[in-house]
Amino acid sequence: MNRYPLWKYAVIVVALLVAVIYALPNLFGEAPAVQVSAGKTTTKIDISTQERVEQALKSAGVEPSMLTLDAGSVRARFATPDEQLKAKDALERALIPDPSDASYIVALNLVSRSPAWLTALHAKPMYLGLDLRGGVHFMLQVDMSAALTKRLDTLSSDIRLALREKDIRHGGISREGQRIEIRARDAAMQEAARRLIADTLPDLQLTPGTGPEPTLVATFKPEALRKVQDQAIKQNITTLHNRVNELGVAEPVIQQQGADRVVVQLPGVQDVAKAKDILGRTATLEMRLVDESAEGHAAEAGRGPVPFGAERFPQADGRSVIVKRQVILTGDSLTDAQPGFDSQTQQPKVDLTVDAKGGRLMRDTSRENVKKRMAIILFEKGKGQVLTAPVIQSELGNRFQISGSMTIPEANDLALLLRAGSLAAPMEIIEERTIGPSLGAENITKGFHSVMWGFVVIALFMSAYYMLFGVFSAIALSFNLLLLVAILSMLQATLTLPGMAAMALALGMAIDANVLIAERVREELRAGASAQAAIHAGYDRAWATILDSNVTSLIAGLALLAFGSGPVRGFAVVHCLGILTSMFSAVFFSRGLVNLWYGNKKKLKTVSIGTVWKPEPTADEPGKIA
Repeated sequence: MNRYPLWKYAVIVVALLVAVIYALPNLFGEAPAVQVSAGKTTTKIDISTQERVEQALKSAGVEPSMLTLDAGSVRARFATPDEQLKAKDALERALIPDPSDASYIVALNLVSRSPAWLTALHAKPMYLGLDLRGGVHFMLQVDMSAALTKRLDTLSSDIRLALREKDIRHGGISREGQRIEIRARDAAMQEAARRLIADTLPDLQLTPGTGPEPTLVATFKPEALRKVQDQAIKQNITTLHNRVNELGVAEPVIQQQGADRVVVQLPGVQDVAKAKDILGRTATLEMRLVDESAEGHAAEAGRGPVPFGAERFPQADGRSVIVKRQVILTGDSLTDAQPGFDSQTQQPKVDLTVDAKGGRLMRDTSRENVKKRMAIILFEKGKGQVLTAPVIQSELGNRFQISGSMTIPEANDLALLLRAGSLAAPMEIIEERTIGPSLGAENITKGFHSVMWGFVVIALFMSAYYMLFGVFSAIALSFNLLLLVAILSMLQATLTLPGMAAMALALGMAIDANVLIAERVREELRAGASAQAAIHAGYDRAWATILDSNVTSLIAGLALLAFGSGPVRGFAVVHCLGILTSMFSAVFFSRGLVNLWYGNKKKLKTVSIGTVWKPEPTADEPGKIA
């Protein structure tokens, strides 16, 4: 009756083993480390960077205990802070010969002390949030009106060009606030302009003006307005992600909050002035023709000086390109850049879209320079670098593509660089907080003590009140806590102070199920059921109540997760996971322990479940003598 099949015990053993392995890294703490990340948007961190770091440390006589290549950074772990500082100085000398034009950022950091075999299993500790590790918190307000104004200015140029190409004469086009006003010479021209704009620019809705002369008023459709706002937020978030790499932050939190705000949390960063400078920096994009003269080719090959009216810019591979000083287009004219595949060659490409003014300049320039190269240059910190220098194959317009010997990752990176070179809309810091590392350490200690003492008190109470059944409940509760920490570590979730509060709450909610089961077993024993039958009925009949109570709590947690933000979401994640792990541990795991202890005892007479109060017989009961 109370026996588990072998496969259920196998599930318990596997779950326990996985939980131990993936929760274990959280016990090793953190070690001083040096992180090497990209100092420029165009700098790539790959295996060659790791080899350069390894060689520089070897030359300086510093031996790291571990050297790893993560996504976007190389980290070297050391035993002492003295070795960490010595390694930082050595890497700065080797990787940054010119501090004014730094391609890499060498930053002090902390990494997990987990042994290599755990790291090989991708077992990593949970990230610590800002309130536990210390750092900087910014709330940024995105100027949506500026983003809409910029987009409307672009559409005004597009309308002007479209009307000119179709020879539709107008009395002027102007932008008034968040709308575009097109003045027509007569009603026929007004109708012709309306049809053309409706066909070419579906994002705009057109209404007749109210003035004495025939006019059209163009405004964004509601869905198009939301699209422009979403794109502005997403581009700003992407740009901010690129910029915080310079700070050497391992786990930055950059996320949208509300319709027009962005939260930036930088754990471990204490230099607020530097963080502000990085977040507010600008990157610009320019398109220029390559100098194809004999002097230009000689200068490119290093056999002569740069010709008059030209400049030299480096590429990512170290080679130089000689470009003319005249700027054809800037990044302000670029409206979109998306990776894709060429329909004829099936090779990776990048599709570019520019505004009407930019399209006219590209058309005129490309017509006169077919089979010549045009360089796309990204400027950061006053330094320019050539992203690509493709050959102009034919006359270009508003939409054109860059193709050639690119891989898929290279096409994705190029499209990202072209899109995210600058912010889509200006942002203003409206909230700023700095949390020191000492306060973070104090929060960790208090949070740990709250969870630990909560667990100890619950375990002692259950063991005293429910005897052996209480001990089983305490073991199941410890398994629940272990499983919850393991899942959070596997998901690489960021643990915050509200998350630790949710852990403590999860312990209290998890023990409810064991209390329901124990009390149900007691009721069955009071009713005169045998020990084995009472255990079986207790687990079976308590399950419906346990499921109902946990589902209602889970619904509340999912509501917090869906509609909350920031600390509320951190609480909700741990709360929801805690409910799921508690159902598994309190019912499945706990019953496995009980079945293992009592299941093989055929003549079980008593159950160690505390005092079972039985009602005394009364005179009114039939067959009983008072």
